[in-house]
Amino acid sequence: MQLIDSFGRVATDLRVSLTDRCNLRCSYCMPAEGMQWLPSPEVLTDDEVVRLVTIATGELGVTAVRFTGGEPLLRRGLEDIVARVRAAAPDVEIALTTNGIGLARRAQALADAGLSRINVSLDTLRRDRFIALARRDRLDDVLAGLHAAHAAGLRPVKVNAVLIRSVNEDEAAELLEFCLQHDFELRFIEQMPLDADQAWRRENVVTAEEILRQLGERFTLTPVAGRGSSPAEHWIVDGGPATVGVIASVTRPFCRACDRTRLTADGQVRNCLFATGETDLRGLLRGDTEDGAIAQRWREAMWGKAAAHGGGSAESPSTGFAASNRSMSLIGG
Repeated sequence: MQLIDSFGRVATDLRVSLTDRCNLRCSYCMPAEGMQWLPSPEVLTDDEVVRLVTIATGELGVTAVRFTGGEPLLRRGLEDIVARVRAAAPDVEIALTTNGIGLARRAQALADAGLSRINVSLDTLRRDRFIALARRDRLDDVLAGLHAAHAAGLRPVKVNAVLIRSVNEDEAAELLEFCLQHDFELRFIEQMPLDADQAWRRENVVTAEEILRQLGERFTLTPVAGRGSSPAEHWIVDGGPATVGVIASVTRPFCRACDRTRLTADGQVRNCLFATGETDLRGLLRGDTEDGAIAQRWREAMWGKAAAHGGGSAESPSTGFAASNRSMSLIGG
């Protein structure tokens, strides 16, 4: 039996956070001094991660798994986890979202382990802005990681970019030109209220409309009809074949088509990115609970999913947000 909620949505996409730790300190994610990390005993072991993912793919109908963080490349056993999930679920798409630091030396090993594709966060091409945003001088490492992923066959290599007002809001066209030149697929993401400092303000969001207006000054954009359960709306660039995507989580919520379930690094199921409650699976794992009972608890967690974040209905979700009890670095991207 699949992960179905009371509104008929089916969760087939699993996001798994492997760690809450990160080697950047992006201003829209965490404080400059970092955060209080989860104690190691609270983090799922490699065996526990593989077991839960196997339950999801084998008993709950999950067809796509994405490993996230924090920064998942900080997880020492990452390649082994990927390989074990691939062996248990040969037909499942396995993806990774990363900041790209360290990817240059691991991209081929990840591809060999069975990783399907990769998303790399890159918000700016200008070193001074990268340092201001990430509070680290690591732009060259990110760019090297992108090229290594492409060479390893992890295609399409997707680039995720968040534009921040008064910081990099004028770089939409520059980022797209860069991605077109290097055969990367670009997606812009509206900044969401998931920063640890809780400094997010709706009026500071660089909206999808603004991004598309910038792009339209340099490129001809043709909308792609329909997006299914994808969070991104896509446009064909200059007649194709390249496309650009925009995830308008704030101004054009897509709750009606949401197909995601989330697992935090400490083994909690979240049925929505903005959920204020969680369901503990780690305790069941460590209490010798059988797989079938764990799967049933997961189904119950998903059945209680709200119609939409911030109130409203799945057909017409609110553009407001209830405060999340975790920041993005703790939930997983």
